[in-house]
Amino acid sequence: MTVSDPARVIAVARSWLGTPYHDQASLRGVGCDCLGLARGVWRDVVGPEPFPIPPYSRDWGEIGPREALAEGARAMMPEIAAVNAPPGALVLFRMRPRAIAKHVGILTSPDTFLHAYERLGVIEEPLTSTWRRRIAFAFLFPAP
Repeated sequence: MTVSDPARVIAVARSWLGTPYHDQASLRGVGCDCLGLARGVWRDVVGPEPFPIPPYSRDWGEIGPREALAEGARAMMPEIAAVNAPPGALVLFRMRPRAIAKHVGILTSPDTFLHAYERLGVIEEPLTSTWRRRIAFAFLFPAP
């Protein structure tokens, strides 16, 4: 599978900067959560979303052993080793040790990433050691 140009992925992701946080939304400039950001970047880079995302509760990742985000991404995107994730990669974070991955970001450089964070909206920030060690999975956006 060929992959999208990482520079395009990053440029599109950065076009979402400043979008307010809004649970389950995916509208640039209006509101999104972390998954909504990834969905919006997908639509701009790859094309229409391949399937609808069912409603989810705020605590969906706190229960059950299933890696729902990783399984969904794996069905549509090439998976790569998290340690080798380059700029432009979609990364999934575990917010607590041994919890399932439930937060999404897009790497914008070897040391920065972009994500939608509650109360802050879409921001780009340093990929600190704390964030880096939380990366559980990484995927590349496919070419359109």
